[in-house]
Amino acid sequence: MDIDIDLEPDFDPTKLFRKIVPASQVKDGELAKHNVGYYFQEIPIDVITGYSAIPYKQTEEFGYYKIDLLKVNILKHFKSKQEMRQLVKEEPDWALLKDESVVKKLFHLGNHYDIVSKVQPTNVQELADVFALIRPHKKVLLDKYLKNPKRLRPELYTKRQAGDMRKAHAIAYALLIVLQLHLIKQGRL
Repeated sequence: MDIDIDLEPDFDPTKLFRKIVPASQVKDGELAKHNVGYYFQEIPIDVITGYSAIPYKQTEEFGYYKIDLLKVNILKHFKSKQEMRQLVKEEPDWALLKDESVVKKLFHLGNHYDIVSKVQPTNVQELADVFALIRPHKKVLLDKYLKNPKRLRPELYTKRQAGDMRKAHAIAYALLIVLQLHLIKQGRL
């Protein structure tokens, strides 16, 4: 099970939840902190690092569930919610998505220029489709999607695996990209 919660950039979960345990992962044979994962359950803790003693890839088999607390840093670039509301109503410069250096800066899309460049999104729905297509079990649908996006779209959002993306989530992420594109065009990002 994969649970992601998007947060404001300055939120510190350890101040609100005193007993949460940072998730761990194995890097270069050593236990290291997972970038965003936490456990809200009592889980064995490594006494040296203070992280979960069980690396996150093995915790589910023991009944533990990692929750990823994702800081949406783009939010700090706006003066108000009203500014964000106004910008999502305005059409961004979709041509920016043809520039790999721009895509590398984008929320959750940075490593997926290959798919962005093939889909060539020109609206929020197509951009949301890219978010669905970058999921591990949906990548295989790319060629079929390119031939007939409208026909394949329902399958993109059919949840068959834990990592598959729901349409509402994909649209929300696409709107964040719209905001980022506006900031990039304005030279603010």
